[in-house]
Amino acid sequence: MSTLGVIPARLGSTRLSRKPLQLLAGKPLVLRVMDRVASFGLFDRLVVATEAPEIVDLVEAAGGRAVLTSDSHETGTERVAEVARGAAGAGYDVIVNVQGDEPFVSRQVVAGAIARVERGDDVGTAAVPLSGDPADPSRIKVVLDARGCALYFSRAPIPFLREFADRALVKYWQHVGVYACRREALLRWVGFPPPPAERAERLEQLRALHHGLTIGVALVDEPAGLAIDTPADLARANEVWDAFQKGNR
Repeated sequence: MSTLGVIPARLGSTRLSRKPLQLLAGKPLVLRVMDRVASFGLFDRLVVATEAPEIVDLVEAAGGRAVLTSDSHETGTERVAEVARGAAGAGYDVIVNVQGDEPFVSRQVVAGAIARVERGDDVGTAAVPLSGDPADPSRIKVVLDARGCALYFSRAPIPFLREFADRALVKYWQHVGVYACRREALLRWVGFPPPPAERAERLEQLRALHHGLTIGVALVDEPAGLAIDTPADLARANEVWDAFQKGNR
């Protein structure tokens, strides 16, 4: 199956101003993500999708490919779908969305998401053992059915532990925001209206579930990578980047 990797990179971030251009170890974040994802060797082509001409210029000056997209998209998935509809997405069976604020994403996570689509799921993603407090709304939890497909994603702790529950029987899984999609499934996903659960949780994957798409979840036994959403996240990423690079050579 031919595979296109797309890194959505929106300049108009609210929690971290001009996030794709913020420096991680002296290099713009969007280029750090592009270099890391390209090193996996999983894609027939890799592009950055952005609403900002200056990001297009930056990526192309670095030898990468970039696609200028609409500035009206509400989600990264919508931006990736625009690429899939256009000339850059023509001829690819699988479209993989790797978020532009995930410079620590692992190859196992991306490969696992792709493998779920190759096995027949409409959408593939991944989850890792939860670290930290299950009640933390920034850590998205997922529960699975017997086939390894998602039943629900939530910011709340799921499954909920009743007072008599055996805690040793429960393992929380933290969703990692990588999506591999069959091209036709991706275009169906963004064409659906958002259901109440998506609006309540602010989780776009609930739209796909609500309208009947299967989301296969690869379970990867490794710590969650650090996503960069805030200035504090960026500071932490700069502290650990050199050690991370040495450990991944």
